[in-house]
Amino acid sequence: MTDLGDKPSATPGGRTDVDKAFLGTATYRSLGEQHLSPREEAFEKGRRTVGLFLAPLVASVFWFLPFDLPGEQQGLAAVLLGVIVLWITEPVPIPVGGFIGIAAIVVLGVSSADETLAPFGSSTIFTFIGAFILAQAMLKHGVAQRFAMFVLSLPGVGKSTFRVIIAFGVITALLSAFVSNTATVAMLLPTAIGILTVIAKLMQSKGTVAEDFDPLRLRVGVALMLMLAYGASVGGLLTPVGSPPNLIGRGLIEEATGETISFLDWMIMAAPICGLMFVALAIILLLLNRPEIRELEGVEEYVREEKAKLGRPSLAERNTLIAFGITVALWIFPGIIAVLFTTESAVYETVSGRLDEGVVAILGASLLFVLPTKWSEREFTMRWSDAAKIDWGTIVLFGTGIVFGSLLEDTGLALTIGEGAFSALGLTSVFAITIFAAILAILISETTSNTASAAVVVPIIIPIAMAAGVNPFIPALAATFAASFGFMLPVSTPQNAIVYGSGAVPITKMIRSGFSFDILGAILIVILLPMMVGVLGLGG
Repeated sequence: MTDLGDKPSATPGGRTDVDKAFLGTATYRSLGEQHLSPREEAFEKGRRTVGLFLAPLVASVFWFLPFDLPGEQQGLAAVLLGVIVLWITEPVPIPVGGFIGIAAIVVLGVSSADETLAPFGSSTIFTFIGAFILAQAMLKHGVAQRFAMFVLSLPGVGKSTFRVIIAFGVITALLSAFVSNTATVAMLLPTAIGILTVIAKLMQSKGTVAEDFDPLRLRVGVALMLMLAYGASVGGLLTPVGSPPNLIGRGLIEEATGETISFLDWMIMAAPICGLMFVALAIILLLLNRPEIRELEGVEEYVREEKAKLGRPSLAERNTLIAFGITVALWIFPGIIAVLFTTESAVYETVSGRLDEGVVAILGASLLFVLPTKWSEREFTMRWSDAAKIDWGTIVLFGTGIVFGSLLEDTGLALTIGEGAFSALGLTSVFAITIFAAILAILISETTSNTASAAVVVPIIIPIAMAAGVNPFIPALAATFAASFGFMLPVSTPQNAIVYGSGAVPITKMIRSGFSFDILGAILIVILLPMMVGVLGLGG
């Protein structure tokens, strides 16, 4: 646990101990890499031990049950069930669980190696690799930290706990639209802890709390930490590259319907949902965890000191912003062409074909390796050793998710499940299927990664809609959005786990707050998404 009585110690390079703890392998951590109470450690050991034996048992039993299914469909279902158990219980790192499943599919003859591994070469994978390298540059050179300090130093922000908490949410949401949710929260956590330290000492000096109070149990700390975690989940929806489920769902929808969702269309469609969800986030978090103190002293000074430490923007920072700006501009440009010339025009087809998002992402990332910082020493903005530090585990998980999504469709298992669910549930309208899609995706994302949730749920929702004779565009998109809304448990998302690991968020308060946002998120998706799809003329 982090002691709020002391600031995190800094290394000579300016990186704090908290930075080092979370920026390395924050997404998938073994028991030895976490700070757990004895009860939590016992639960984690039990969960992982059970999964180690339950996964092969579930897969084997389903493999031999006398279902009236073609062999490849039953084999895929058996392996996928085993992988889902591995994803939920984590006896091995989540990406490794996906690798085990892929190996089993080929070894057991469900699909050939070439067919199974083909999705790993998709443009979507390169989109994420490029985006992750750009994000790594923003973290390495302090661009993200400078942006955070800029917002926190705005006039009046540091004078009120309410404003500080909302400002942290805004920072997190905007950064998470382009930087990994996990990396954003990990990067901002030391600053949040520093500000919480100032607030705790201020409360003690004013006699607002007892001398022997526990600073890890302040309501203001709960609100601040949950704003970090939840703000990242909400902000990750704003762009297609903001979160892995976005790209997985979008790819599956485009494959099933033949309709392209441009970068700009996605942002316009997601903006109202993100905006309203953020407003609700701020209101409900502050109502459920009303800060013990409202007026602040000392926070503005703390932010001013931290901002001063950053100094003037370096050449590396400016190069990073250039590469980032060019990438985003090229991502948005085809959408602007579509507005000016329509998607049926030859101009749009040429521009969108050549400015493929995956190609643009790796082009932008490549700029980081050619924009110099010290030309005399042939030193550039990024080294390959920096790029090697990106979260390859998420990319692996992302790739395996695409593999399973493609196999669900190719083997016909998704259609079989969809027709079965259609018959059993009697879902006959877009509205009913959209509600079912949102609820199912949220439930699954609470127990496993949001990437895995999108990879499993979207391929099932598409054939359900087709069996009902409705366009799967809106229901599948609802499942994609809802996959990012796992708010209740530390295991739901890595960012939840990070703030829970700070010790400032009791599990009961995370569940209580998260349950409210799960329900609210589902309602906003079901109501607003069809409206925005209609406004943009998509899904026709």
